[in-house]
Amino acid sequence: MSDRKVTISRKTNETAIDISINLDGSGKSDIKTGIGFFDHMLEQLAKHSLIDIVIKADGDLHIDGHHTVEDVGITLGQAIKQAVGDKKGIRRYGHFDLVMDEARSSVALDLSNRPYLVWDADLNAKRLGEMDGELFQEFFQAFAGAGGITLHIINICGSNNHHIIESIFKACAKALRMAVEIDARASDQLPSTKGSL
Repeated sequence: MSDRKVTISRKTNETAIDISINLDGSGKSDIKTGIGFFDHMLEQLAKHSLIDIVIKADGDLHIDGHHTVEDVGITLGQAIKQAVGDKKGIRRYGHFDLVMDEARSSVALDLSNRPYLVWDADLNAKRLGEMDGELFQEFFQAFAGAGGITLHIINICGSNNHHIIESIFKACAKALRMAVEIDARASDQLPSTKGSL
């Protein structure tokens, strides 16, 4: 198996993002976006996917968190896409149904190079910590788009917004772990009848 580690940067007039990932890591993370709750969710993504993730983001937080959250999503998606390379040997698909207290969320994804987001999660809180509630969908939209990921996120039930969002990030992590894993029975095969992904 080739080395599946990537370091990439994205610099705009609004943000400077540096991300390093190791798809075959142990879930270690060092994440600093300037948005505490977002950092906490990204740490969950690393821990439960077993992908080592280092993120340093400097954004125009004096305006709001939108550009930072979106650009982290773009850059992380690009890193995942680059790290899986030609996708030979990966499982490609992942899904997970996860509960966190009263909240239950389901995430299914396909590393298909056909980006698409289905988002079915209603939050009644405008903010979680210092993060606008609407930015979670923006993050996953950017992540799926840049990563070439078909991503379906459905919150089945829940009343606590913290639990709802955390169950989504953890379910996404578990699904992502499944999708990027090398399938021992097909490690030399591309998981598609088309011949390319």
